[in-house]
Amino acid sequence: MKLSITRTRFIFLVLLAGLLFLAGCGQKQGGSLPEDESTVPVVSENNEPSGEPAETEGSAFTAPLTGMPLDEPLTRRPLAVMVNNAPAARPQSGLSGADIVYEVLAEGGVTRLVSIFHSNADEAKIGPIRSIRPYMIELGESYHGVLVHAGASNDAYAVLQRQHKEDLDEITNAGAYFWRDKSRKAPHNLYSNVEKLLEGAAKRGYATEDTEVPGYTFRGKDDPIEGEPVGSIEIKFQLDNYKVTYEYDTETKLYKRYINGSPHTDLDTGETLTAANVVVLGADHKVLDDVGRLAVDLNLGGEAILFQQGKAIRGQWIHRTDDVIRFVKDNVEVPFVPGTTYFNVVPNQPDFDSHVKTE
Repeated sequence: MKLSITRTRFIFLVLLAGLLFLAGCGQKQGGSLPEDESTVPVVSENNEPSGEPAETEGSAFTAPLTGMPLDEPLTRRPLAVMVNNAPAARPQSGLSGADIVYEVLAEGGVTRLVSIFHSNADEAKIGPIRSIRPYMIELGESYHGVLVHAGASNDAYAVLQRQHKEDLDEITNAGAYFWRDKSRKAPHNLYSNVEKLLEGAAKRGYATEDTEVPGYTFRGKDDPIEGEPVGSIEIKFQLDNYKVTYEYDTETKLYKRYINGSPHTDLDTGETLTAANVVVLGADHKVLDDVGRLAVDLNLGGEAILFQQGKAIRGQWIHRTDDVIRFVKDNVEVPFVPGTTYFNVVPNQPDFDSHVKTE
């Protein structure tokens, strides 16, 4: 009789422990995120994106502007270099090492390349380097970049001096950190490189380390891309002789860049410039004077198209305070494909679509 009671108590305790375990599991499941919870950063009403760049397979670190794998954390500060894009300046040097490139109008239909160097091009020469405009200051600073240029418009000089911007100007404050290539005619022959520019920044007392560079979100290796199939993109900024084309290469999954039907190559490597992402965005342009200098509104937001891996995605661009320009669709930031991104800023006049043709 005593043995029977002991066995009964033992069985009771085992059953009680099992019930407690199941109850604990139920509480844990009830507190987890639902299976359909989105992991894509949503843009809130005040245009503030959230979320972190996707991890790159096989690497603990990634470059915040390209999503490419790194052997160690990237802590140095970006450089925003104004690269000449006049016909006499082509082919340029070093653009293949840029993380981000913006093509924007300067004046008279001429475009300039605001090139953000962060994770590449330590030794490669960069240039030819030319002058800066107020909206180019805005673009460079959105990446926390030291502004690199040779001269400026009167309005840009006023901004640089009045607001004490951290810049390296070959004409006024940093000539020792640039050089002229005698094989090319001035003013299309001014160059520098990342090493010399960072040395110049340190000499002027600017911070050369920055771990808070705004980063983008990036797609995983097998993430599907929904969009209209497009193999060729033709962009007309203003003048006929600044017509840019991007051709999608199905083997490399990159866009090859052309100007006026010819490959846009790097002077030193001879290779055609490529991009993993191409963004075309429309902005309001206003002519300021007889020379044709412009005011370009890079804060209002507006229509945009993102091209990646042979697909076209229509959406909008936004630019909030203290952040970079971002591409969104249905109020959600669209991740980039890891690699270099080219932003092409075209006028909204006569309308956005008149500047873009696709096939």
